Amino acid sequence: MENINPIVSYFVSQGMPLETVKLLLMLPIIVTLIAFFRQVIGIKAFGIYTPAIVTFAFLAFQQLRYGVLVFVSVILLGMIMRFVLKELRILYLPRVAITLSVIAIAILVLLGFGGAMQRTGLASISIFPILIMVTLVEKFVATQIEKGNKAAVILAVETLVISIAGYYLASWPLLIKSVVAFPWIVLFTIPINIALGKWGGLRISEYFRFRQVLKNIK
Repeated sequence: MENINPIVSYFVSQGMPLETVKLLLMLPIIVTLIAFFRQVIGIKAFGIYTPAIVTFAFLAFQQLRYGVLVFVSVILLGMIMRFVLKELRILYLPRVAITLSVIAIAILVLLGFGGAMQRTGLASISIFPILIMVTLVEKFVATQIEKGNKAAVILAVETLVISIAGYYLASWPLLIKSVVAFPWIVLFTIPINIALGKWGGLRISEYFRFRQVLKNIK
């Protein structure tokens, strides 16, 4: 068993699962990573909350490939259902309700197929990470309506990229051991975020986007 800090031991002794304590301590690190991607690299994603919860959903899936499979399936079904329901000209909330219903059935079929193919890791996934994935649809559909299909797909891909990065960071054994042994290190995320909040330079993506303009300036 890894070296556990007395603070962490106290929470565990009060009945909190060690895994829950680890995830809560990881949250500041994950959201700081997302802020870094946004402010320095220029990857927007669906805000900060969505990639954070998708990261934890990936962790709950235990195997990243299953999480990515469900993520991609949900997004694709969301796109298909928007085009199918577009002709009905119904209000937003009933449209989303129908979309969520269809996706829920499709995910059930997908899990059943996983069980039939002896993919027990896929068939035994709990409801909570699946619900997190399904809630992506409302965000995706809202972005489609507001900014168009291309922007929604780009943000979905960016969300997936950040969530995968967050998954690997939160699964890093050395970081997990460090957080459990020295939980106070998560406080360093505060000055890091203050520095990110004062970031005034170009984002990395903007160097590529405006490279011709920058060449002319030079």
